[in-house]
This record gives sequence, structure tokens and C-alpha cells, in this order.
Amino acid sequence: MMIDRSSIALFLVLSFLVGVLDASAGDSDPRYRTCVAQCEKTGCVGERCFPHCKFPSDGVASDGPWYMQEPLYLKWKQWDCESDCRYNCMIDREKEREALGDGPVKYHGKWPFKRVFGIQEPASVAFSAFNLAMHFHGWLSFFILLYYNLPLKQDKKAYYEFASLWHIYGLLAMNSWFWSAVFHSRDVDLTEKLDYSSAVALLGYSLLLTILRSFNVRDEAARVMVAAPLLAFTTTHILFLNFYSLDYGWNMKVCVVMGVAQLLIWAIWAGRTHHPSRWKLWVVVFGGGLAMLLEIYDFPPYQGFFDAHALWHATTIPLTCIWWSFIRDDAKLRTSVLLKKAK
Repeated sequence: MMIDRSSIALFLVLSFLVGVLDASAGDSDPRYRTCVAQCEKTGCVGERCFPHCKFPSDGVASDGPWYMQEPLYLKWKQWDCESDCRYNCMIDREKEREALGDGPVKYHGKWPFKRVFGIQEPASVAFSAFNLAMHFHGWLSFFILLYYNLPLKQDKKAYYEFASLWHIYGLLAMNSWFWSAVFHSRDVDLTEKLDYSSAVALLGYSLLLTILRSFNVRDEAARVMVAAPLLAFTTTHILFLNFYSLDYGWNMKVCVVMGVAQLLIWAIWAGRTHHPSRWKLWVVVFGGGLAMLLEIYDFPPYQGFFDAHALWHATTIPLTCIWWSFIRDDAKLRTSVLLKKAK
């Protein structure tokens, strides 16, 4: 539903807002800072050494990019000396803290996650991939229902007036979850912007689709009048984030306003309509609202893998199934109504 990646967009900024701060409890730790500084000089943390951190005696880096020396599955990650030093010093420091009975702390605004095959946040990546798969399954089942199970017009088009809009939604949702997986796999400036941009694009389009469906806007001219300002604003906001300033505070406000607006519209529509599947809307709206508590109640990753944000991604998987089930039910209902009118 809109609420899966849209609700994630509402709090996406909250998840990473602290990441822009220069100092967290972990990276303010003198022992951690000393470890990183020493690693950048020697290229080693304890007995673990990184070839791309080593420099010849003349102080010039070795020929070729460092990541060409990495295994094939790690090359595309392009970790640099600083990031590897920070990661290994963080892991060692957390082991020391655990031995002393102290809990995990954040480093550079993020919890200490354990890498798996070079992936920064493996649980979030896995759950993002599952969400992508659920959206693909939902969109595919919707497509099959429309064009193979339900009656078609003489021109082979579906009777359901919102079919094309839901097709676009499905593609945007899959695109958004794809970049979510990439971003959680490797957090760099490019993947961050792609993740934010795809989430905002989905959120803006979801709001448009919410208005068109809940108000039953079927006239093409009316749709254009509603879509033009919303799409223009969404596009301008994405361009602002990418080419002017990745303003976390402003982006948070935009996402909250658009997200809350569509949730309220769906909730009111579900309360006023006699749609036979309105209960599915209630489940997704309230389920998504409860899932947001995981993002508000931030806690460190269990065993270095499962934090609140990862579990939030996990909760959207069943909600996505219910949401696409509602969309299919809506297509069946509207097709039935239109067929009766055509007789």
C-alpha cells in the first residue's frame, strides 16, 4: 500500500537524520578515534590489515583502485581505507564494551551493524528485497486478474478505470524497494539520494492516487488538474534534494505532510464507504501506524543485525500482501458495477 514505502518515507529522514551529526557516543570515544587514526597510518587493526590502506615508502598510493584487489562480490562496494578502518575499530570497540557489560552505542549516527559479504545492514537489505518481491507478486497477480480473469472491453482494455494508475504505482513501489535494498547495502551519497528520491516519488504519486481513487475521479481532464500541481511539486522537491541541498529537515516535513494526508484520506474513505473490502484498508492503515512505533522507538541491532528499522521493514511485508489484495478486490468490484451499467 501507500503506507508501506510511504510510511517509511515519513520516517526515513528520522532514521538517518542523526547520521549528519559529526559526533555520536561511539565516534567520540577516544579509544575508537585513536584506533581509526592508527589504522589509517598503518593499514591494520590488530592483526587484520587492508591492502588498500598501505602506501609505499614514497607516500604515493599503489597503482590502480584498491577495490580491484578485493574479491569479486566486494568490488562493487568500493570500500575505502577510512570506512574499513572505522568498521573494524567499531567492531573491536563494541567487543570491549560488551565484555565490560556496556550496551552498543552509535558511531557516526548509526548503530554498529555487522557486515555480511560487504553488506552494511543485511537484515534491512533482506527485508527490502522481500518487500520488492511482494510488490512484484501483487502487481503481477493484479495484472493477471485484469487481463485474464476479468471481462475486457472490445478494445481489450480493462473495465477498471484505475488500472493504469495502479500499474504505475506497482512499478514505483518496486523501484523504491530496490533502491532501499541498495542503500542499506552500501550507504554512500549516490545510493542515499537514489533511495530518498525513489521514496519521495512513490510518496507523491501515492498521494495523487489516493485522491483520485477516494474521490472517484474518472474524467481525464479532472485527473490532469489534480495531478499537475502534485507531480510538479514532487519533481521539484526531488530536484532540490539532488542538485541543491539534501535538506533532511525540509524533506522530513514534506514527507510527513504528504504521508499523513493520504493516510487520513484513506482512513476517512474506509469509514464512509460501503466497500466490501474496507476492513483490509483498516488493517493496513492501523497496522502501518503501529509499525511506525518501531521507528520512533529506536533500539540497537540484536546480534548486530536486527534493529528497529529492519523490523519496520519486516512488518510491511504482510501489509503489502493485504494491500494488493484490496486493490484486486477493488478491481473486481468496479468491474462488476460497470458491467451491470453496460447491460
